[in-house]
Amino acid sequence: MSTLVFPTQQVGDFTITAISDGYLTASLDFLSNIDASEASSMQRDAGQTEPSAVHINCYVVRGAGRTVLIDGGAGGIKQWGGRLKPHLLLAGIEPTAIDTILLTHAHPDHVGGLMDAAGQASFPNAELVVHQREVEFWRDEGNRARASERARGNFVIARQVFDGYRDRLRTFNEGEVLPGISAMPLPGHTDGHTGYLLEARDRSLLVWGDIVHFPHIQIQRPDVSIAFDQDSSLAATTRSRLLDRVSSERLLVAGMHLGEAGFARIRRTRGAYGLHYESEA
Repeated sequence: MSTLVFPTQQVGDFTITAISDGYLTASLDFLSNIDASEASSMQRDAGQTEPSAVHINCYVVRGAGRTVLIDGGAGGIKQWGGRLKPHLLLAGIEPTAIDTILLTHAHPDHVGGLMDAAGQASFPNAELVVHQREVEFWRDEGNRARASERARGNFVIARQVFDGYRDRLRTFNEGEVLPGISAMPLPGHTDGHTGYLLEARDRSLLVWGDIVHFPHIQIQRPDVSIAFDQDSSLAATTRSRLLDRVSSERLLVAGMHLGEAGFARIRRTRGAYGLHYESEA
């Protein structure tokens, strides 16, 4: 990040901080229902100087005596990201202070930073909390066998993480996962893809995981999915429904592939959704 100021929002007693893990590169050819030239044009029109760059966010939630990390970044896997741990330290957060990790899903750019180079848990005091269907999917040998050669490595990475935290792995199906934080199933990207809703009397925030990878394209065009989606049709349906909800409710959102500003609102004008980054509370 260009400065040492980390975007932060307040929701009730919770302080939520966006921590950049860096970037990954994904070809615009991975997008469906749009051709790469149009996608590249949309990116450049939105001021994205590197149209194929996908930012990786993680979020730290502090309050009620807890320090919670939502997703663990890529950790340098495939030369992606790897900035989470140094940025946590710059934000004054020691890895040992993290007591809970909430996982949106188990793709490499979300779990790669949860294990270190020696194969040990990067957050030794943290409980790993993840949707039951997500764990079942990645542990299923039939799913691994049916996966493409490119995707099979993802099974290895996910299983290493689940095994690395096996003594403190907690699964859920729905409802409140921590006091004041509820799971919101958002299927399509993966089987157990989950958002986390933080609610207070006067303010709410949804951490929506991978609803979009290229926000300037997929918010304007929710029918555009990406090859990383397990079920592209379901992912598009989930995205469209969620954009309708967060825009109508004026809900503050955080996303793993939003820009470094970390927090945004979705506004609908003349039938089209638009992305508006939020300044600090």
